[in-house]
Amino acid sequence: MKIIMDLSPNVSSKKRLKSKIKFVVIHYTGMQSEIESLKRLKNPKSKVSCHFLINKKGAVTQMAEVNKTAWHAGKSKWKRYVNLNSSSIGIELENKGHKNGYESFSYLQIKSLINLSIVIKKKYKIKRENFLGHSDISPLRKIDPGEKFPWQKLSKFNLGYWYTSNLKKFFFENNKNHRKMFFRNLFKIGYRYFQINKKNGKNDRLVIKAFQQRYNPTKVTGKIDKKTLQISHFLANL
Repeated sequence: MKIIMDLSPNVSSKKRLKSKIKFVVIHYTGMQSEIESLKRLKNPKSKVSCHFLINKKGAVTQMAEVNKTAWHAGKSKWKRYVNLNSSSIGIELENKGHKNGYESFSYLQIKSLINLSIVIKKKYKIKRENFLGHSDISPLRKIDPGEKFPWQKLSKFNLGYWYTSNLKKFFFENNKNHRKMFFRNLFKIGYRYFQINKKNGKNDRLVIKAFQQRYNPTKVTGKIDKKTLQISHFLANL
């Protein structure tokens, strides 16, 4: 795979051990063009960066050495990890984002992402379940890579999990506390930023939407429907 080097100054100077790298976090740039994205990711004033940027044509630009911490995740949590910058590799995909005319990701872009992710997964021994979206680890702040990102396709290459079509094994009972069941499942999967035993927490809707954007992208309502609950149960019991 051909990779263009165009390093950003927005990285931590201290090198990290290979064993510290546990996650790959996928983002979209949310800007009008690749040129604008590169400028922002290299601007010291922005204080943001990533390890790799993939444009719509599938070209890969490396913006930080992998043994250094790039500033892409910000305030974040996943399982027992907090502030995932130090334990992750950040990959940005050129896309205008929800505020500027959200687009489908191109075939070449996703092909390059898959090829790059396969190499990273093998080299750094990253677990299948540790390929995450920015919205997974920061659901109160972020919505990228969004509902058009093809998580199901990536799962076919062992990059993240998906669910099987047979969800009916999990019986949906109307008299059960669906909220408590759902958030127990999400906690087991790795999501945070909610309280299981609190009724209708203010963060509920954002966390539910983050989950739906990834696993039930045709129905991102922020409400726990039957399919959303069934998917959460399937994933929590893999």
